Amino acid sequence: MTAHAAIEAAPQARAVADGWRPHLVALGLVAAAILILFARDAADMAAIWWNSSTYNHCALVPPIIAWLVWQRLPELRRLPPSAWAPGLALLTAGAILWLLGEAGGIALARHIALVAMLQGAVIACLGKAVARALLFPIFYTVFLIPAGEELVPLLQTVTAYMCMALLALVGIPAHLEGIFITTPNGYFEVAEACSGVKFLVAMIAYGALVANVCFRTWTRRALFMLAAITIPILANGVRAWGTIYIASVTDSDFASGFDHVVYGWVFFAVVIALLMAAGWRFFDRKPSDPWFDAAASQPQALSHRSSILPVAAAAVALAAVPLVWSAAVASAGTQAAPANLSLPDVPGWTRVPASAGRPWQPHFAGADLFRIERYRDGQGRMVDLAIAVFARQAEGREMIGFGQGAVGPDSDWAWIAAGPPPPNGRLDRIATHGIVREVATFYRVGEIVTGRAVEAKIETTKVRLLGGPQRAVAILVSAEAPSEGESPRPAIDAFLSALGNIAPLADRAAGLPRSR
Repeated sequence: MTAHAAIEAAPQARAVADGWRPHLVALGLVAAAILILFARDAADMAAIWWNSSTYNHCALVPPIIAWLVWQRLPELRRLPPSAWAPGLALLTAGAILWLLGEAGGIALARHIALVAMLQGAVIACLGKAVARALLFPIFYTVFLIPAGEELVPLLQTVTAYMCMALLALVGIPAHLEGIFITTPNGYFEVAEACSGVKFLVAMIAYGALVANVCFRTWTRRALFMLAAITIPILANGVRAWGTIYIASVTDSDFASGFDHVVYGWVFFAVVIALLMAAGWRFFDRKPSDPWFDAAASQPQALSHRSSILPVAAAAVALAAVPLVWSAAVASAGTQAAPANLSLPDVPGWTRVPASAGRPWQPHFAGADLFRIERYRDGQGRMVDLAIAVFARQAEGREMIGFGQGAVGPDSDWAWIAAGPPPPNGRLDRIATHGIVREVATFYRVGEIVTGRAVEAKIETTKVRLLGGPQRAVAILVSAEAPSEGESPRPAIDAFLSALGNIAPLADRAAGLPRSR
């Protein structure tokens, strides 16, 4: 660069530097306003990072994002920011998603929405060119969202099938029922902690970071991400099989100790080492490679500059709308739960003490009322009836959610399969220590009775968005298998037939007028 060119560039550089200050201040104020408005969700996310080992890695994401931005600082200093109103589209989408998540009692939707609103604030306050330059750091904020435990049942099943295949290879006979594996030397459960979800979630975040930092071509990035997903799943299957195999040649106590050591201290380190060793020779990004072309973006950014104040004000206003709407609807349609809950007399069935069989009780944290009783008919068949009443669902008081339902998070029982559902219900088979039980579940929400969690969530969202009866009632009818290989379904069907229509039973339990 000649001296003359340098003199001409200096005022432009100073203008760019001075232009950053108001935009960064505006972004800081908008982000602070969003975090204050949605402080509950931000605090919930931070608490999950801290308390759940599955998401401990999320606490590292903010400093990683700061490091990614710092890497791009030399080019960013040459790029003037500009307010960009179309960036508010992402913030608006986040606000709408938060309202839907709040109405449906879906914490994950609210967490995704909060991150989307912050992403939209960055794009709107800094402009299209800067957002393109910060595309990956902005994207990487998705790993602030504590998501992934929804994959646990699928991963448990995959791990169980992998164990069965590997046990067959080494000649150990085994029988699989759901997630329970029986061998000549023991009875094993592929528990939630054995699903491998915590390492899979962390490896996806790690793989995305490496794919951006170490690769330039999209083909290599995609292949590395594929390896980051498949290697932890395969390795976890081998680890679970190894535990069963060691128990077969030694004893269960030794195998359990071995599993805890390998799973807690060695497993993740080995998986990372294998992944990096496999990808090392294919790294194609050099330390000197630029992260984006600042010179090409600068003229476009300078030609689209506009006032930041209206855009920032609009961002805060849009973020506040769902909170105002939710508060307005919450004040209507709620009726206090009755003082007590009495279960009905069922023709042909008599209430008896729940003394025989393996203890079972569904889990509905936050329910206003809950009661369970056992009934017996003239043939000696025994059925349990449980009812949970929620006067109004709210955070921590959702009828449908993780750990809610026939099997609680700390229960000895585990889900093994779904069965043919009764009308407007669902049927689950659960088991513990070789004992099988079937559970028919019915949800009464708004104006419907359903056994499908998705339908119940949709109806919950509808009444919390548009108004209507806010109560929610879960009715569960369950019976233990009389003997191995025999289904308790006839007893459940006979009890349901005598019980009659579910809707009026649910409404009476919630203290509402009798349904038609």
